[in-house]
Amino acid sequence: MRIDILTLFPEMFACVLNTAIFKRATERENVRINVHNFREYTHDRHHTVDDYPYGGGAGMVLKPEPLFEAVDAIKTETQGEGVQPVPVILLSPQGRLFSQQVAAELARQSHLILICGHYEGVDERVVEHLATDEISIGDYVLSGGELAAMVVADAVVRLVPGVLGSDVSAIDDSYATGLLEYPQYTRPPEYQGWSVPEVLLSGNHAIIARWRREQALFRTLKRRPDLLDRANLSEQDKRLLSKK
Repeated sequence: MRIDILTLFPEMFACVLNTAIFKRATERENVRINVHNFREYTHDRHHTVDDYPYGGGAGMVLKPEPLFEAVDAIKTETQGEGVQPVPVILLSPQGRLFSQQVAAELARQSHLILICGHYEGVDERVVEHLATDEISIGDYVLSGGELAAMVVADAVVRLVPGVLGSDVSAIDDSYATGLLEYPQYTRPPEYQGWSVPEVLLSGNHAIIARWRREQALFRTLKRRPDLLDRANLSEQDKRLLSKK
């Protein structure tokens, strides 16, 4: 997978992309991540990327020209790679809400372009004629799209085959199945009087799997009951929940 990120602050990504999952993914060549400063696609001597909004109002608006030119340059560079049409995603508080399901959808792509908005927003022509999707990571406003781009990239990259130590790790994550993840324990079996549940020490994988499913259901019911309306529940799941 290739991910191109357009930003005015590429230095924000240096630490993140050189640690943990991102570093391993790029070293193994599972993922290639390029960070571009779209200020480099301006043509005036001041490298202007924003201007006052037509009609008045507070703040500055990102101009369309640098973003269109940056995306065109990336697409031209990758034309010979035989990829499908590239999703161009604008990180915006007005976009569709990001979720594990959206991350899985994006992970099936071979190439993504992420645009980090800033200031008061971007010229609407970018939204209408350049971006193919808008994504929001939550109902709040950040100073720019950089942190949102990091969140989206992290969630997507860990779903790319070969990135995690085990592909099963992503399958069991919270939200991957529509439920919160079951409780996890490791050594020691007892700490300060708190013991690991006996079922996990039994060695009976069928019983452990059943216990984990029950715990995931009960935890979701307690903490995020709204998720149960969309979860794929069996009749046995429904019977268990009805008893709580």
